Amino acid sequence: MNALTPSTLAALEELLQNTARSVPSEYVPIFLAIPSGNQSGQTVGYLHLDFFTFLKQSLAASPIAGVHIEPQRILLDGSRPALLSQTMRTLADRMRQGGFIPGWRNEEFAFIDAQGHALFQLERAAFRTFGLKSMASHINGFTESGHIWLGRRSENKQIDPGKLDNVSAGGISADETPWVCASRELWEEAGIPKAIASEIQPAGRMEMRRPTPPLGFHAESLFIYDLLLPSNLLPTNRDGEVAGFIAVSFGEAAARILADEFTADAALVTADFILRRSNASA
Repeated sequence: MNALTPSTLAALEELLQNTARSVPSEYVPIFLAIPSGNQSGQTVGYLHLDFFTFLKQSLAASPIAGVHIEPQRILLDGSRPALLSQTMRTLADRMRQGGFIPGWRNEEFAFIDAQGHALFQLERAAFRTFGLKSMASHINGFTESGHIWLGRRSENKQIDPGKLDNVSAGGISADETPWVCASRELWEEAGIPKAIASEIQPAGRMEMRRPTPPLGFHAESLFIYDLLLPSNLLPTNRDGEVAGFIAVSFGEAAARILADEFTADAALVTADFILRRSNASA
């Protein structure tokens, strides 16, 4: 029986203090120039030096309009979202041909700036290669008896196969809201109908940044929801992305987090849930 001891809770708190790591020196910024207004521009992503070297050689042989290589950064011309999206798609296709974007999904994410504007859309698999910040919805599914439902990712997943995850979680597609994404993922990944999914409770937002193999950089805003599930409900996967589900005590979930059985994102979201519930009952 795993207990939520003070040392366990302290370990979870320490984990949450390292959600957004600094960008290592071996990554160069991708800078978007702003053609007018008070802003001079903004950094939108980060590219590993190995990718940067390939891109520099590729662009020297075959330039892409609107993309410029400088000594310590990549400079993108600022333009309307539609034009910038096309520039980024051409750039991503170049990197894909070089073998630097595995797991192409034919699904696009939107890049949202600090003001909440969508600057461009791009294939989701390219976001980690370019270090662009994406968005995802994560749902903590729990029961009145003090258990939390966890999904185990399919071994066929490109990222984190076989790792434990929240009852459902997924990237927010372009033109999709966090709430809509949460409801969609609950049905696709766990077979939870809309009548129950509509009861999700917003529980916060978390920023995550970390280098990811091979040489990518994962930056993501995690929109967190809690959902009380009926005691007789058994989550059932519908899209082939989840191998199965387990219901565990909060103590066991904490132990599995500290044993590195979770995806990095789900570990943080679940740790946050456990700490919130523990503080509420203290």
